[in-house]
Parts: sequence; structure tokens; C-alpha cells
Amino acid sequence: MLYASAISDMALLMAVIWSFHLKYAQTAAFYLKAPTFMYVFIFIALRALRFEARYVLFAGAMGALGWAILLLIVLSGHGGPPNVTHDYTEYLTSNATLIGAEVDKIVAVLLVTSILALAITRARRLLVRAVAERIAAQDLSRFLAPEVADRIRRSELRIAAGEGELRDVTILTTDLRAFSGLSATMAPDSVVKLLQDYQARVCPAIRAAGGSIDKYLGDGILSSFGAAQPSGTDAADALRAADAVAAAVAAWNAERTGQGLPPMRVGMALASGRVIFGAVGDGDRLEYTVIGDAVNRAAKLEKHTKAENVRALCDAATYDRAVSQGYVPPAVRERRAARQVDGVAAPVDLVVITP
Repeated sequence: MLYASAISDMALLMAVIWSFHLKYAQTAAFYLKAPTFMYVFIFIALRALRFEARYVLFAGAMGALGWAILLLIVLSGHGGPPNVTHDYTEYLTSNATLIGAEVDKIVAVLLVTSILALAITRARRLLVRAVAERIAAQDLSRFLAPEVADRIRRSELRIAAGEGELRDVTILTTDLRAFSGLSATMAPDSVVKLLQDYQARVCPAIRAAGGSIDKYLGDGILSSFGAAQPSGTDAADALRAADAVAAAVAAWNAERTGQGLPPMRVGMALASGRVIFGAVGDGDRLEYTVIGDAVNRAAKLEKHTKAENVRALCDAATYDRAVSQGYVPPAVRERRAARQVDGVAAPVDLVVITP
């Protein structure tokens, strides 16, 4: 239908132009000067709305062919003598035929058609590439923290391993207690379902407070505040996230108890400090992560929660920093001074976040 419409449009246009010499009782060479010829370009441009080059090329070919046929009718002598001339003035002021001028029209039709088709082809490629990049960007956000994915998308330079920036951040680590023992006694599907339930409750609480999920460490989650996007309230946001995670786990355990399942315990720890935020890897595979003492200290404090027999701990310096940033604790927190933490040389003043 689209090809047929191009043929019918051009045929009708050429028939109207051909009829001019009959209407005005002139020789056939008269219609070659009809300004109606310009409608050829309109019919070609209309095919561009389909955004496919083949329809433009076909319409242009039909236009050039139609004008060539009209020229051949004139040169054949049908409708009067062709009166071929090489004088441009005579061509303009009489019913003479200047073959070069008509050939120029055909060439112009073909050139405009080719340029328009090329533009459409390039535009389609750009559109396809843009859609593919949009889909890839959406997939990127599924595998990386949204802030990191956005950072990668906006990067004007190629990201390379070893590039990093100093950040003052707060690290929050969470760990699903006794998961290794449970996974050894549960079916694989049940293990994955349990892990998914845990992450589905903990991760939204972290993100809602402004945290970025740095990585999943089996049943552990490492998140950072103020790394991907520098913040002046990183410690306060991290403490709020810890409170939200504790509430989410409590709600999860209420559901599990109602289903006749045992409750789960989640350990947490927080630590603040200056870290390096950047890309690491071997060049072929890169990963954005945080590196520094705060990360190590948070991991050690999380392990120390078992020794303190609590679910969540924070060093006193981080807690005081959070309070100075506007964090309002929901209750008075217990402080434990000068505790010896494995892997930490000096005693650490601790604050119990969740008993």
C-alpha cells in the first residue's frame, strides 16, 4: 500500500503537469516550466514521516522517473515540436526545451532523495543506539547502586582501575546470623528464598535513608553513606538506616512467627572515617567500592557484636558524630567504654544500637 501510494501520487502529479499544455493550448514543452514540479519534493518528504529510508528512496525514484517520462514525451514530438535549444534566455522566454535544465531537475530530485534517506538512516541508528543505551543503563542500575550507576553513565572519560577519591563516610554492615548453618540443612531453593526475603527488607531501608549498597557478601551487606554522593549527614543517615533495618527485621520476624517459622537475627555495625571511593579491578572487570579503615573497623565491630551479645554496635565517635549531624536516637543508648575488639589495637568505646 505504501509503495502503491507513492506510485499513485507521482503519477497523478505528472498527469496534472502534463495536462497544462492542453489547458493553455501550448506545445508539450510548455509544461516543463510548471512550478507544480516542486510538489515532487513534498511527496518525497511525506514518506520521511514513516522514518524508513526505503520509502523515501522509492518516492524519489518515482518522481525522477515521472519527470524523465515527461521529458521523453516532449522530445518525441508528441504534443508539438520539442524546439530543443542551448540558449538559456530562449528557454526562459519561449516554449523551447533546454535538456540540461530538465536533467538538472532530475539530478536535484535524486540528490535530495539520497540526502534525506541518508539522514533517516543515521537517525534510525542513533535512535536504536539511544534505546539500547537506555536499556543498558536501566540494567546497570539493577546490578549497581543507583548513585554508582549514574556516576558511570555521566562519566565523560573512560573509567579505569586505580582511580579513586577521598570521602568522609559512614559504613554500615549487616549480617544474617546463623545463615551458614541454616543453608547446610535447607533445600537450595529455600536458602535462596530466605536470602531474598532478608535482602528485600534490609536493602530498601538502607536506600531510603540515603545509603548505597556497595556489595553483597553472601548473607552480609556492605553499604556506605556519603561515598557515591558526598554528604554532610552521612553518620546521621547511617544511624537512621540502622534503626530502620532493625524495625524491618522485627516486622519480618513477626511474619515468620505467624507462619510457624523461627525468627532470624541480623547483626549490624557502623563506623565512620575517611575512605577511598573508586574503581578497582584488573581492567576487564571493574568494581566501584570503598577502601579504608572505616570499612575494616565496621566489619570487626560486626563480628564483635557476638562477644557483646547484642545485635548492633557503633563506635562512640561515629555515634557522637551522628548526633552532631542531627540524629535523634529513639531511646537512650547504652555506652560500653574501653572494649577490646579483635583486630583493633586500642580499646574502643562502643554504643549499643540494638541490644
